Amino acid sequence: MTNTFSLKTANTILYCKKWQETVDFYKHHLKLPITHDSDWFIEFKLTETAHISVADERRASIKSRGGAGITLALQVEDIAGAWQFLCDSGLKIDPVREHAWGAHVFYFLDPEGNRIEVWSPKK
Repeated sequence: MTNTFSLKTANTILYCKKWQETVDFYKHHLKLPITHDSDWFIEFKLTETAHISVADERRASIKSRGGAGITLALQVEDIAGAWQFLCDSGLKIDPVREHAWGAHVFYFLDPEGNRIEVWSPKK
């Protein structure tokens, strides 16, 4: 036995009042693949080892915080391409800007009010 904290995967769970709208947002706008689907809990694949789940607060023991205190930071290869893809999907998002920590970045909110940051390192 080793004394390590060795992770294999990560999953962020968002508890939502606007559950169906939020599910549709991640499914239709971000076009994330579904890895688990039930009538109140949907898990989406972000990468091989990272997932995001959307849970209906009416069926969960944890309630929504309405996006308070949450930023989902997602790194992409092509910031301009990601921005255009999301605009083409019908989302209204902030323009790409340079961030002080050496990245290009833009922001938008999901229907529950969770802030999404999409970024790419400056080259």
